[in-house]
Amino acid sequence: MGRRGLVLGAGGITGIAWQLGMMQGLLAHGVDVGNADLVVGTSAGSVAGAIVAGKVDLAVAAALPVYPGPDEGAVEPDWELGAQAFQLLNDNELDLGEARRAVGELALRANVIDEARFVAGIAKRLPVHDWPVLPHLLITAVDARSGELITWDASAQVPLDLAVAASCAVPCVFPPVTIGGRQYMDGGVRSGTNADLAAGCDIVLAFAPLAPTRLRGAPQAEFDALRDSGSHVELIAPDETALADLGPYVLDPDRWEPAVATGRRQAALIAEQTARLWSGGD
Repeated sequence: MGRRGLVLGAGGITGIAWQLGMMQGLLAHGVDVGNADLVVGTSAGSVAGAIVAGKVDLAVAAALPVYPGPDEGAVEPDWELGAQAFQLLNDNELDLGEARRAVGELALRANVIDEARFVAGIAKRLPVHDWPVLPHLLITAVDARSGELITWDASAQVPLDLAVAASCAVPCVFPPVTIGGRQYMDGGVRSGTNADLAAGCDIVLAFAPLAPTRLRGAPQAEFDALRDSGSHVELIAPDETALADLGPYVLDPDRWEPAVATGRRQAALIAEQTARLWSGGD
């Protein structure tokens, strides 16, 4: 059996819940994605990735939201700047690096929840606090000043809670997170999946909660490149029923239970084909 990569993408509170439901549902059908060789986690996927790589009971993890809502602080998110950030990332006239730096500037000046409180909220809810030895867990974020991608793993000497918080720091909703004197924001600013980091894996299974959206930098090109390199790839996005269950607002904590349930439902529909891929078939 070849090297297997699990890619878990961005998608807010509902994206975490849907991915946990998907993984729980697949496990119920005999497909254990936790035995991947590599797990790449971006934003919501960093939470789900830490959970599955840390061998946390998925049923326990899915029972309670593990992501702080944007209204937990005394200060509301800066929705106006957030809208500007979204527009920048989808401005085809801007170089992607330039767009990410511009978004970082907005994130750094947005008046949002206190950084320490945000990080503490992540740490309180995350049911695992130590980096796994196996599988290799890779967590993504973006430098808020340079716009460059950074990844952390067990060798980085960065606390897992802090890496996850940085990966989840949605610009202008949550604050950039300081690590090693640099400030980092959501890994989804670069890509909804950062699936190119799974290059070299023979098998790549990816959950992409935001894949149905027509965002610039959508993951399809990353997966096409993986296929062109010889990887067997399955990209799973919410189906129409799941999209309705997740709702339009990815940070809605009231959608947690419906998102978990619809993930389990959808997993049952794809379990057979996913089992073939994960066992080394096409």
